[in-house]
Amino acid sequence: MTIYLDAVWALNFLLDFMLLMLTQALARDDTKKLRLAIGAFVASLTVPISIYFPESIATSVPGKIVASGIIIIVAFGYRNKYRWVKLFALFYFVSFSIGGGLTAIHFLLQRPFYVHTNGFLTYNSGFGDPISWLFIVIGFPIVWLFTKCRLDKHVQEKIRYDQILPVTIEMKGKSYSTTGFIDSGNQLTDPITKKPVVLCDEVFLKQWFSEQTWTDLERCYHTFQIEALPAEWEKYLQIVPYQGVEGNNMFLFTLRPERIIIYYGEERITTRKALIGIQFGELTKDASYHCLLHPRMIQTSTIHSA
Repeated sequence: MTIYLDAVWALNFLLDFMLLMLTQALARDDTKKLRLAIGAFVASLTVPISIYFPESIATSVPGKIVASGIIIIVAFGYRNKYRWVKLFALFYFVSFSIGGGLTAIHFLLQRPFYVHTNGFLTYNSGFGDPISWLFIVIGFPIVWLFTKCRLDKHVQEKIRYDQILPVTIEMKGKSYSTTGFIDSGNQLTDPITKKPVVLCDEVFLKQWFSEQTWTDLERCYHTFQIEALPAEWEKYLQIVPYQGVEGNNMFLFTLRPERIIIYYGEERITTRKALIGIQFGELTKDASYHCLLHPRMIQTSTIHSA
């Protein structure tokens, strides 16, 4: 069998370099690409060692683990034990993810068996179905991009869902609970009373209203016919002016709740000094939350033990 060492070496170098790049991206590390390339070159040295010294300790499991640790030090440097362990674990996680993804795609596209007149016969023979180099060259970048995108998305969602809290609003003698999102971009306050505004969508707020009353309220908002407001809600309603994204002066219908309770970890945050902004529509497509909480409520409200 003819082995093209330069081709194998080059392919291994590129794969190691992409694995180190993905490790860097997941770790949010600021290491330069040149250093990652040097680490990939050191990692690719296992190719000639495996070919010329197949019985070397470097090809054993302990040898590969030690080599991986050295590769991490070369590629990222050594600052402390915690950082090294994190990068080492990420490197193996990425390697297993990419390898598993390639294997899964390969066997998804292959035909493991076919139907014969005598029954089911295995399609492959010998010692398995080898994965071609062309498949690796094409499939590796695809799996790499997919893995990076999904993990980045997971991080974003984790940050988002860590900021989602249970919320209970008491108003007009009724109490309902939902989920709220701490929105750092929500700085809306009433310019007169300085009360923070919690924005709630109609899916949640309509529990306090009849269908006809909600329709009348929405019509008043769009036409700004204040005199047509439902009589039973006049004392609960307050209009708050604000400036839109494009600099336009706008207004918001808000409600005065009796109390808002936010469950923040092991604590229960209670406030009576806040307004409920009415969103005529949904806040999010997946209905993961129905309130946009003002960050000041977490900082200044009364806190009780849950």
